[in-house]
Amino acid sequence: MQGDVAFNEAGETPAVQVKIGPGKMNADGITVTDRVEMRERPTGWPIMHQNWGKLLFMHWRIDEDLLRPLIPAELEIDTFAGAAYIGVVPFTMWGIRASFLPAIPGASAFHELNVRTYVHHQGVPSVWFLSLDAAHRLAVWGARKFYYLPYFNAQMSLQQTGNTINYSSLRQDNRGAPAEFQGTWTIGEPLPRSAPGSLEFFLTERYCLDAVHNGKLYRSRIHHPPWPLRQAGLVSLYSSMIASHGLPPPQGDPVLHYCEEIGVDIWPLQRV
Repeated sequence: MQGDVAFNEAGETPAVQVKIGPGKMNADGITVTDRVEMRERPTGWPIMHQNWGKLLFMHWRIDEDLLRPLIPAELEIDTFAGAAYIGVVPFTMWGIRASFLPAIPGASAFHELNVRTYVHHQGVPSVWFLSLDAAHRLAVWGARKFYYLPYFNAQMSLQQTGNTINYSSLRQDNRGAPAEFQGTWTIGEPLPRSAPGSLEFFLTERYCLDAVHNGKLYRSRIHHPPWPLRQAGLVSLYSSMIASHGLPPPQGDPVLHYCEEIGVDIWPLQRV
């Protein structure tokens, strides 16, 4: 099959030990202290609460020159030890509700999968989504309308047997290129909390997203506890998610991190 990833090998990804000291900068000029400060709860009231879970972070190194045409010029590509990363993140969400209101039956749970990389602007590190696929038409419409994010409708499923998760996604939206994901992974042992300056922290501890609409930059803050990460083992994978953006297949095995559950508060989108 043609795609950006075809993988069939059991095994677990160990914790990565590379660290950057608190006062030291990446080549992009952001200090570890800057990143840690993003963990502070934003002022004001969040607009929404969600629970995310059964979530697998899959990351590969990628050449910055390949990413650059896909990212607005005003955003700088964020790097760790000189390397840029691209991620594919399948998960499910539930308990979706407006702040201080109960969840709406039938509209509060669905699966989602995103393709992402990492950027920064004026010293603020954030997530840049290349695409987001979701199995909920109203959520896709709302995220496009109010958050200017490239959401697409998809048929998705998640099945778990013991510590093994089977996840699939097939895009069903003519606004984007065809894209498919089929993956199986096993849930491993808990990892220590990500240390500031580590690769785990860089890849997962992200507390805002950027979006561009009509040439203007917008940002939304999020807040949650530090990720309770676990090891994960990739059993099989077929994915054309990265290839759908015109990018070549990533090289090597992905860096894997798993999270069983985390609660997230989301703030309104604001002009930067």
